[in-house]
Amino acid sequence: MNRTEFIVVTAIILFVAFSLGWFACWLVHRLTRVSQSDIGELDNMAQAMQEAEEARDEAVAYAKSRETELKNQLAQTEAELRAAMDGLRDARHEAEELRGYIERVNQGN
Repeated sequence: MNRTEFIVVTAIILFVAFSLGWFACWLVHRLTRVSQSDIGELDNMAQAMQEAEEARDEAVAYAKSRETELKNQLAQTEAELRAAMDGLRDARHEAEELRGYIERVNQGN
């Protein structure tokens, strides 16, 4: 094998390697290419996701406002309950005093 044959064989091998690399690149690009329908579907999914996030944010805001409202209502109810219990305690004490007074009056007769 002389020098000219070696150069020709090396050139052919390099051309075949280049051709195989180019074909592999084209094949990978062709297989991974995104079609217009896929882009449209991605846009629809992004829009649906955005709407779902907005709905979630609204639900969270409503839940927080409802929780605040219920906490206020609970605090008010607890205050009313304490006032009612204090009134009941006073009424029981007064009834006990009246029973004692009535018993003392009845024993004096």
